Amino acid sequence: MLDPRFRLFAEELAELAGTVIRRYYRQPVQIDEKSDATPVTQADREAESAMRELIERRFPEHGILGEEHGEVNAGAEWRWVLDPVDGTKSFVLGIPMFVTLIALEHRGQPVLGVVDQPILRERVIGDGTETRLNGAPIRVRACPALANAYLLATDPLLVEKHFGTKGFDRLTHSVKCFRAIGDGYAYGLLAAGYADVVLDPIMNPWDVAALIPVVRGAGGVITDWHGGDPVGKSSTVAAAPEIHAQVIATLAGA
Repeated sequence: MLDPRFRLFAEELAELAGTVIRRYYRQPVQIDEKSDATPVTQADREAESAMRELIERRFPEHGILGEEHGEVNAGAEWRWVLDPVDGTKSFVLGIPMFVTLIALEHRGQPVLGVVDQPILRERVIGDGTETRLNGAPIRVRACPALANAYLLATDPLLVEKHFGTKGFDRLTHSVKCFRAIGDGYAYGLLAAGYADVVLDPIMNPWDVAALIPVVRGAGGVITDWHGGDPVGKSSTVAAAPEIHAQVIATLAGA
């Protein structure tokens, strides 16, 4: 059983990051471009720095991997994985669908995940067996067939770039509703029972680690694009358990 102090500390980290992020939200902020052509702002950098400093003070023996400032204590038994602003494009557009992602890994396996929206004050926390939204238990809703499903995806252009359009087109024409809403926020919607399928064709470790215990704790299934273990992989498909295998098969053309 996970030490409850880790859950409390993860919430403390989310509060700290949110305090930083809210100072910059819908304010003039410089937008820089990283080597992968994705945007980054002072909110990203400062929020991660604040979380890292607190981890290093409280748990100096733990490792840290963050999107903006790299890795320390590589190989540690416990590692915090941080994405201070997942969905920076939404952040700079003033759209409150970005989140702070915080994960705790034990020997390489994510055991705790936080998906925190600091403007709407929505905080989803999962440990693989239970997921809560602002303290209340949540579950993935039942979805008896793919034709009943609501699908969310971050960016269809990224799907085309990494996997081509055929499988994704089949999927979008097989579901009841598709919207290009994504990043970590969409996985919180899935866990809370508002969507049935969420997928991303390209992910980094700091994008996916927090999502695994959140989705599983809510009763959902999360894998990579091919149905395998998502840990350490560069794509994700999360869905209600009744339809996950069908989603994977549709993407593959079966």
